Amino acid sequence: MSLDFGLNDVHVLITGAAGGIGLEAVHTFVQLGARVTAHFNSNIGELANLKNVVSIRADVRNEASVNTLLEKAGKQNGGPVSVLLVNHGIWPSNNAHVADMELSQWQNTLAVDLTGPFLLCKAYLQALRIAPQAVKDTASVIFVGSTAGKFGEANHGDYAAAKSALMYGLTPTLKNEIVSIAPRGRVNTVSPGWVATPMAQETLKDKAFVERALATTPLQKVATPADIAKQLAVIASPTLSGHVNGQNIMVDGGMEGRLLFPPSSQ
Repeated sequence: MSLDFGLNDVHVLITGAAGGIGLEAVHTFVQLGARVTAHFNSNIGELANLKNVVSIRADVRNEASVNTLLEKAGKQNGGPVSVLLVNHGIWPSNNAHVADMELSQWQNTLAVDLTGPFLLCKAYLQALRIAPQAVKDTASVIFVGSTAGKFGEANHGDYAAAKSALMYGLTPTLKNEIVSIAPRGRVNTVSPGWVATPMAQETLKDKAFVERALATTPLQKVATPADIAKQLAVIASPTLSGHVNGQNIMVDGGMEGRLLFPPSSQ
């Protein structure tokens, strides 16, 4: 039996596509025959070398910039976006207890990791209203969440709060709203645990940290970007996951929780 993902010639917009999970997702969706638009913020990186990908810069914190991103994607890549993969995000590497966190850090993390997804979904759904039926038939929004959104993460409350809002607030809300525009439209979240990405590189050099992070994970491994990208493709597929909607899918090796850090690290 051949496995058809049903993504050939489907327009997929991937945010935060310049590295890590995003870049791997770009390669994966291209291999499946999708028309990929890759968003980046400041550094285009390896995207500059990809011939079959449309790369567009945008500041996800800015509504006008996001609206322009969706407009350019439609004009430069064969029509409106059908699959919106909200992958971008920031994870401030400094440890900041809520009692000590600067308001500016909190506001910036939520602006990127939560307001950005809101603006993207708003622009996407508005464009979907007037899109051809073929685009609506494969409509899908996929958020990249995190185990931080499920279990919390000491010293990274800004990131945990934003991811939790995507996983448990926006996902179940939008899965009920998208169908008023696209009756077969779906909204899901794929939530990784620790992934060996450039954003996590420095943190994962600490062997003691990795041991604590994997202490409740049966598979005892840090995921690769490919582990996550493959799952994103499966969820985006209208043939493989056409009846999967409103779900938060944990791709975390079976993690069951977190160990508390020693008091001295608080």
